[in-house]
Amino acid sequence: MSNYNTVLARNLESAPKSIGPYSQTVAFSHYNNLSAQLPIDPASGELVSGGVKEQAKQCFDNIKTIVEGIDHVMSDVVRISVFLKDIKDVDVVDEVLKTFFPTYVPTQTIVAVEALPMNALVQIEVLVSNGEGTIPNAPQAGDLIKLTNNTVNAPTSAISTQTVAFSHYNNLSAQLPIDPKTGRLVVGGVKEQTGQCLKNIKAILESIDVPFDDIVKINIFLKNLSDIDTVNEVYTTFFPDSAIARAVAYMPALTTVEASALPMDALVQIEAVVSHGDGTPPQLIEDRHGIVIKANNTENAPISSLSTQTVAFSHYNHISAQLPLDAKTGEIVVGGVKEQSEQCLKNIKAIIESIDHAMDDVVKVNIFLKNITDIDAVDEVYTTFFPDGVPARRTVGVSALPKDALIQIDAVVSNAEGTPPQV
Repeated sequence: MSNYNTVLARNLESAPKSIGPYSQTVAFSHYNNLSAQLPIDPASGELVSGGVKEQAKQCFDNIKTIVEGIDHVMSDVVRISVFLKDIKDVDVVDEVLKTFFPTYVPTQTIVAVEALPMNALVQIEVLVSNGEGTIPNAPQAGDLIKLTNNTVNAPTSAISTQTVAFSHYNNLSAQLPIDPKTGRLVVGGVKEQTGQCLKNIKAILESIDVPFDDIVKINIFLKNLSDIDTVNEVYTTFFPDSAIARAVAYMPALTTVEASALPMDALVQIEAVVSHGDGTPPQLIEDRHGIVIKANNTENAPISSLSTQTVAFSHYNHISAQLPLDAKTGEIVVGGVKEQSEQCLKNIKAIIESIDHAMDDVVKVNIFLKNITDIDAVDEVYTTFFPDGVPARRTVGVSALPKDALIQIDAVVSNAEGTPPQV
């Protein structure tokens, strides 16, 4: 790491202590990455009593405590991700959300999953702006602002913004296969629905004058993982999108998981993280420091034609979800969840080291487990890679993973040097 930015992990006594080896919030450059919050009462360390309404409120109370504890406010939240045990609870959670965001609403993703830690009904995580950056004793870019945008050419919602830009990233709300003219799901199956999700993303990007190939990370949530081949078939008609991207076969980093249910009973939902080269507010060309999207693959980790192992832009590297595949054989490693967890993390480490970074540079880890009860076994392995438990983390249980794996892990990594072209 350079001396200009630092990975800054923080934990507050007033918020629930982590139930695993991770920090409450990890800041780097212009973003704070919060660990997903469970509805835990910080005084007792137990789930709050009541139903999903009380649990959602506790999650947001915990988030607010952390956000205010690092001298920020709830309007600094850029993106909210809600993981529900029962998709029917979405209206109740939205009712609670409105009390914490009465005017400004961040981008949002809502997914029902198979299981959550502690058998919770809801788990909520947020991404928060960090206007001062993390340069010790030297505030930077204090004039950065959030830019929100909605277009009638994509579905609009009262409880989320289509895209929120801050610094060098646009964070888009997860797009359902909704026809913006009718407000209803498009007619057809998963093929048509996937096309509509990507059309909606493209419409949002066009409304803010951003090319489709500026996408650095895609997250796909599928109702039926068996539909993955059909989804990938449609996906490759959208990526690469430009002649420049096709010339280098650029594909964003990618994570695909099965959801137990999606809003409106959709078959697919797609979320995108997009580069924002001009920063906010718009900067002069000479002030952009030659920031470019930099994609990288190494033979020491599994390679896919559908994704790039890591895509760097500005001060972050986005790593594709890693399955427990042996890079040499392309097969799942022999053994149980311990062996598979180790292989996922070995693959992530190989990718990180291939771009001259270290595991200490990881700011956020997302773990998807076939059996949520395996979390203790996973943590035993996890702590050998992250002995200090620094990165923020999210863990959810899913009903299925690609190649019938027991675990899948993706990560967000700091990129201290930014991504200027090589001299």
